[in-house]
Amino acid sequence: MDPVFIAQIALVLVIFHALLLSAAGMVWAERKVAARLQQRLGPIYVGPAGLLQPFADVLKLFFKEELRPLAADRILFYLAPIISAAAAFSAFAVVPVGPPTDFWGLLPEEIPLHVADVNVAILLVFAITSMGVYGIVLAGWSSNSKYSLLGGLRSAAQMISYELSLGLALASVLVMANTLSLQEIVNSQAGYWSVFGVETPIPRWYVFPQIVGFLVFMTAGIAETNRAPFDFPEAEQELVAGYHTEYSSMSFAMFFLAEYINMVTVAAVSTNLFLGGWHMPLLPESLGFLWFLLKVSAILFFYLWVRWTLPRYRYDQLMQFGWKVLLPIAVINVLFTAAGVIYFGA
Repeated sequence: MDPVFIAQIALVLVIFHALLLSAAGMVWAERKVAARLQQRLGPIYVGPAGLLQPFADVLKLFFKEELRPLAADRILFYLAPIISAAAAFSAFAVVPVGPPTDFWGLLPEEIPLHVADVNVAILLVFAITSMGVYGIVLAGWSSNSKYSLLGGLRSAAQMISYELSLGLALASVLVMANTLSLQEIVNSQAGYWSVFGVETPIPRWYVFPQIVGFLVFMTAGIAETNRAPFDFPEAEQELVAGYHTEYSSMSFAMFFLAEYINMVTVAAVSTNLFLGGWHMPLLPESLGFLWFLLKVSAILFFYLWVRWTLPRYRYDQLMQFGWKVLLPIAVINVLFTAAGVIYFGA
């Protein structure tokens, strides 16, 4: 059998299981970060430093009874978490996690380190992640619960409000890179910035000329993944648990899994768009995968830090911030970027 084909199949399995483990790792990291910020210890009993606590939680959920309200729509009730989880896994398929490699000469040719090599990868990521909201809306509607329905409606309104800003922040990078391929966007960030023909020691990462776009992208990304301070679809103090109030056992676990994988996807995409992907100045590209993981981990830590630092906004403040603040900033940033590219060149 073709060794390249075997390597590609193995890569798919590795990425799938890495996403599963990343969700478990994020649960542990979130508890530890929250504990440290609040001067507590966090999980310490299950495994060394509490590392096995997420697996204990999964085991607990697995053996819990699967409950469903009598008035709920049976098919849609169970389909909703599947849609959310499937969209979360599928979106990561086109995200490159490192440079093409032959695995130190083990393969006759190099293969890209992502599941699918698509030249419009960034459009595919946004198309698939947009499908995830259908799972949340269906969960809210099919549960036949007022709290769940309000959570689903909030998620739909939040997605419309912040996805515009997310897309415009992305457009600023696409204008500079002149491509829709994530692989090519990362490759365009190799080397250093030049000013009037003189090379500077500043890495050619788009975060430097696009710091406004990066901040808009990260803010909208937090809102898109329903994380605090924008976690209004859940909002425990107002909606019990929001769209997944009526869910239990593995159905609840699938929503939980989708949320953390979406966080990893946003962190990976923002790393490729703004932070140079696997490129690192003065360091060999053979270690690119490790630098990519380091950057993604830093963004995920920022996610956790924001959650346990900032209070939740009021819902009207959320909508006003999205439409009256974030969207105008994103539009102005795109206009200035386009003008700069026209004047100075790509």
